[in-house]
Amino acid sequence: MSATFRSLTSRFQKLLGLETKSGLAIPDAWLSEAFGATPSAAGVVVTPRTAIKAAPVRAAVAAISESLSTLPLIAYQRTADGSKERAINHPAYRLLHDAVNDFMPTSEFIRLMTADALLHHGGFAFIARNSEGAPVSLHRLDPCEYPVTVKVDPFEGPSYEIQQDGKTRPIPRESILHLPSPSLSGRGLVHDARDVIGLALILERHASKLFANAARPSGVLSVKGLTSADGLAKVKAAWLAAHGGDESGGTAVLPAEAEWQALMMTSVDSQFEQMRRFSIAEVARFFNISPIFLQDLARATWSNSEQAKDNLLSVTLLPWIIAWQSQIQLKLFNRDERDKYFAEFKIEGFVHADYAAKTEGISKLIAARVINPNEARAMMNLPAYAGGDQFINPNTTAGPKQ
Repeated sequence: MSATFRSLTSRFQKLLGLETKSGLAIPDAWLSEAFGATPSAAGVVVTPRTAIKAAPVRAAVAAISESLSTLPLIAYQRTADGSKERAINHPAYRLLHDAVNDFMPTSEFIRLMTADALLHHGGFAFIARNSEGAPVSLHRLDPCEYPVTVKVDPFEGPSYEIQQDGKTRPIPRESILHLPSPSLSGRGLVHDARDVIGLALILERHASKLFANAARPSGVLSVKGLTSADGLAKVKAAWLAAHGGDESGGTAVLPAEAEWQALMMTSVDSQFEQMRRFSIAEVARFFNISPIFLQDLARATWSNSEQAKDNLLSVTLLPWIIAWQSQIQLKLFNRDERDKYFAEFKIEGFVHADYAAKTEGISKLIAARVINPNEARAMMNLPAYAGGDQFINPNTTAGPKQ
């Protein structure tokens, strides 16, 4: 953590009146981490459960996990001519395309597993297999209910242990689907970003308390020579009756002995707003996503919003797509099957271009004989027609005689 960030955090703790007044010492880091609670520099204990309460973290996790869950996941097999076709007869096809078990669709499984990997040190699922070793179902292991410990030996590879009913039991490596966290420390993004998330939680907590106490008054009405509580209450009631509620916004007429002074935003208020924007940007950096997808639209324009959509796929989602496909290849296909079978996310529908640009692009692909008309019609959810399987250039080939 930088000295600048530590200084800003300390300054705002004092500024917002959030210093620890109990005199209790913060627990040692190793003790807190042993119970999954890591204190931040701001004095807030940050865990996955508390981190998700921070609006920027919630937005980042939702944008990544929900976007991935909308992409179809297909198991393919390579054909003799070098192309690919759907491996509908492989046991993994149904698990990846339809439902991972009898009660959870694949889209929900992908969303929850990705969220686990974003908040914890990884997403984990148990692979149930039949007597022949083929996968028959996948079961997500909730990290709060069934925490998984990973031990990595550089020569033997990873080993897994699960905590269940107060007992620790090892799980065979081939029975665990492990979606790793992008954390560089190996402890999860929440651990790495605990200072940033702690500051975001403090700022949100302060904003809630501020508005719960009716926030800052819009102005001060003072009356010369009036000091009694009863007299002040009557002046306030009269003012609210004339200028409060539906009457607000009109022109006020004051007697000579009364004075109205509007309260302006102070430098503290301005810095508070800047710090909230700063915390959003910092969370976005940790989760490798544009602040636009955290609903920070202060600097959003039409052009950079369109660019952000492209970056969401190429910069943010692509590493997750590769991680998913790699783990599926390793765990759901045995050693003898990996040369023939593989899984891929279909990303064609993610980029929603306008209709004119989409049809123009498809027309160019047909003219270049990259795809045939029936393949183009399938992309547009239209039925095939006779003769549409031929790879011809419609711009240089005469149509049928009438």
